[in-house]
Amino acid sequence: MSPLRISGLAALAAVAMLGPGTRNALADEKPQETAADPDAWRFRATAYGWLMSVSGNVTAHGQTVDVDASFIQLVQKSDSLAGVMAYFEADKGPVGFYTDFVWTTLGFTDSTVSYRNPIAGLKLSATTNTALTYTMTIVEAGGLYEVAHWPESPGSFTAVDALVGVRYWNSSTDVNLDVIGSVDFSHLGIERGRSFAIAHSGSLNWVDPVIGFRLRHQFTPSQEVLVRGDVGGFDLQSRFEWQALAAYSYQWQFTGYALAGVIGYRALGVNASNGSGLDTNGANIVLHGPIIDFSVRF
Repeated sequence: MSPLRISGLAALAAVAMLGPGTRNALADEKPQETAADPDAWRFRATAYGWLMSVSGNVTAHGQTVDVDASFIQLVQKSDSLAGVMAYFEADKGPVGFYTDFVWTTLGFTDSTVSYRNPIAGLKLSATTNTALTYTMTIVEAGGLYEVAHWPESPGSFTAVDALVGVRYWNSSTDVNLDVIGSVDFSHLGIERGRSFAIAHSGSLNWVDPVIGFRLRHQFTPSQEVLVRGDVGGFDLQSRFEWQALAAYSYQWQFTGYALAGVIGYRALGVNASNGSGLDTNGANIVLHGPIIDFSVRF
């Protein structure tokens, strides 16, 4: 008998000696596919518009001005309306990180502001383009942790996230005043021109801790409602702030990423001041209005 035939018979005998379960396992064995990571990173990059109205008061060098202007009034009567706003979030499992950026400059005419502590010979400017210009930059960064999760029907769930972060503010106020008489500027600390005066707050900067919660309810993989609330400052160094947000999002899924549109309402309030007397600068305002955003999720 040839060596080749002997080798073939030996191989058949070896297979015959295997149990039925082992033979079936060998027959059914297929190359293993790489399983998707259930805790893979998830990212969201968003550009948004905040159609804000403003109410409250601002102070520059002791000159306090009450403001009350809707977004429509600001658009119709201001030539100093501008803004850049963006949000980014990264999540892995129950843990996440986020950052939010807002920059805007708002111009108010004399019809939307009032001078609280008028000085003889000065009044809010009706001759310049704006009686008050308020510029602010807000940068927020923090962490998220999902503290509760309730699955419901397939593709639907409710979750609660706790958040801890910091919010940085940079703001400045310029109050434009018409000079209508003889005014002693020596103790006012404001800038004088031939027929006008400007009270500058200078650049005010502060950083406050922020804590809050976020409630998310996903109706379907494409639809979600989000409600968020937080507080900060805790009256440290004469500061306190709060925020409330409610939004609805709808997303369109594509291979490897999704596009989403969001509509909602946001309110952000702050009460901050420093100095005393004619050196007082600060803001006690509420910014509120609809938000509209477009985001990429991957």
